[in-house]
Amino acid sequence: MKFIGVTLLIGVLFLLNIFIGSVDIPVSHVVDILLGADGYGAVGFIVRESRVPMAVTALLAGAGLAVSGLMLQTAFRNPLAGPSVLGVNSGASLGVALVMLLLGGTVSAGSFTIGGYAAVMAGAFAGSLMIMGVLLLLSSALKDTLMLLITGIMIGYLTSSVIMLLNFVSTAEGVQSYVMWGMSSFGGVSVRQLPLFCSVTAVGLVMSLLLMKPLDLLLLGDGYARNLGVNLQRVRNLLLLATGILTAVITAYCGPVAFIGLSVPHIARMIFRTDSHRVLMPGTLLTGAAVALGCNLMCVLPANSVIPLNAVTPLIGAPVVIWVLFKHRSR
Repeated sequence: MKFIGVTLLIGVLFLLNIFIGSVDIPVSHVVDILLGADGYGAVGFIVRESRVPMAVTALLAGAGLAVSGLMLQTAFRNPLAGPSVLGVNSGASLGVALVMLLLGGTVSAGSFTIGGYAAVMAGAFAGSLMIMGVLLLLSSALKDTLMLLITGIMIGYLTSSVIMLLNFVSTAEGVQSYVMWGMSSFGGVSVRQLPLFCSVTAVGLVMSLLLMKPLDLLLLGDGYARNLGVNLQRVRNLLLLATGILTAVITAYCGPVAFIGLSVPHIARMIFRTDSHRVLMPGTLLTGAAVALGCNLMCVLPANSVIPLNAVTPLIGAPVVIWVLFKHRSR
């Protein structure tokens, strides 16, 4: 019943994201446009080219970030672990900073040059994948998950330091563009980019779902899991790969979205009241989609304006994190 309830909530929020926005469009017009009617001009463009891709992006991005957070919290046995804790978000931010603040918004390789939005996406994706590759290499040398966690945090600090230096030497326009990207938005995926975004995110989600059984065994302890035949190194590498893929593509297109990956797994635990990943993994996936759709709806409610996503996600995420801290403090 809980799965049915969350699924119905996702359906309602998805439709609300299409029918409600910063521009007031009559419901009948939206229905006609969705059914393929022509002649609506700019209004049709808003529905087809903006609202529908934004709703699909929010659904998939929320699911991907939430699942990444759950896997990291299980692997590191740390309730405050999230997709940004390993520095993958920081790597994407560094890639964007290099493009916007140092390269003037263009990326060149020989005679091939890309600029503008495509360059920003390329920088974010390259930065995320670079950090993910470093972590995969280090994971074979660092056998302790706590050491890998600390290494990820230190990588985040190093990239933040480089970004601060780039801000110091950049132009005012470059700094402003970078700050706007850092506020995050689910509106960064166009209709043409949507198939690629959906495909890569789907790969990461499928990999995550295939790790449900090993993650359940990890809850029993490394020694017990090893005695049951679990290859801990292989599971950790696959977990890092799945988390890296999801975080990289979502951060590249949407910016460094805050709190969803950290807080949604705890919301899912409250709803489904279990630690079994056979239930918790799909439950977290659905809850993440619902929370992201709800946050996106809050962003577009004001008339003729859109609130930055990272101004809304802490309203949901911060109280959950505070609750988790008090819960563990009382034990």
